[in-house]
Amino acid sequence: MQTIRITTSQNIDIDYEVAGLGERIVAYLIDMAMFVAIMIASIIIFSSGGMVNKIAWIVLAIAYAVLFVFYDLICESIMNGQSVGKRVMKIKVISLDGARPRFSQYLLRWLFRIVDFTLSSHLCGLICVAVSDKSQRLGDMVAGTSLIRTVPRTKMNNIAFKPSEDNYQPVFAAAANLSDQDIELINEVINSYIKTRNSVLVYNMAERIRELLGVTTPPEMNDMLFLQTIIKDYSHIVAQADVL
Repeated sequence: MQTIRITTSQNIDIDYEVAGLGERIVAYLIDMAMFVAIMIASIIIFSSGGMVNKIAWIVLAIAYAVLFVFYDLICESIMNGQSVGKRVMKIKVISLDGARPRFSQYLLRWLFRIVDFTLSSHLCGLICVAVSDKSQRLGDMVAGTSLIRTVPRTKMNNIAFKPSEDNYQPVFAAAANLSDQDIELINEVINSYIKTRNSVLVYNMAERIRELLGVTTPPEMNDMLFLQTIIKDYSHIVAQADVL
């Protein structure tokens, strides 16, 4: 299992599981299958004769070509680094600087598709992903991005919290001061621990949350349980606020 380490803006190092070559290929095939389905449907709909249909066919063909060319750039920009195929395969584009990828990075990835896929008949992209230490194609190397799995292969059934009951009493009321991004980061730290068993990562995250909220933990509560409790408290407080 290949991983890459990303340092977030909070100076927390998180190990992500790199998307495999097979997953990338399947995601690409799903996207292409979608375009084939659209083409077949269009041919059926506009197969009858007549000037109106001919004009409509020309317009549709132009729209289809534009969508085909710009599909990855549009999808990754508005779907947070995913296309339809990537979402199905649970993989996404991330920035190696720990921040959310910028449009300029998506644009560079898209531009270098010409080299990775078109000019080299996909060989450049496949070879780069296979031999690079971060499984990057040339476009990723230039843009400073990589493809990672959004769901760890290791299941979280033993530690993930289920939705809290209505009568649940938050242990740390200050969890309400956190943001969705903070909770997402905590989740990522927990996922990373599951894959790497890096307890230092959990300790650093717990220390930062305690410092941020100004709370102390009971002696019997370890760092992992603290982070899990914070997530549960935050989820319950937000859910109750939505009801009110």
